[in-house]
Amino acid sequence: MSIQAKDYPFAQEFITDADGQIRKVVIDIVEYQKLIAMLEDEGLYRAMLEARQEMPLSLEEARKGMAAKTVQGFLPAGNL
Repeated sequence: MSIQAKDYPFAQEFITDADGQIRKVVIDIVEYQKLIAMLEDEGLYRAMLEARQEMPLSLEEARKGMAAKTVQGFLPAGNL
């Protein structure tokens, strides 16, 4: 049983090694951009789910927290 590019929605061709093992997949740039957008959307969705349980901060509380991290060396100093 061999893997065919037609069996995969985005693959145009496979690049294989001397043993016939797939090492790379060639896809159209437009399809690649769609895949990246879908991955970014999924990452945003997961971050939103994780943050849903967090307590919202006021602007002043957020600034104090950022200032504390800057002092501790976690963030570069700048306009907070």
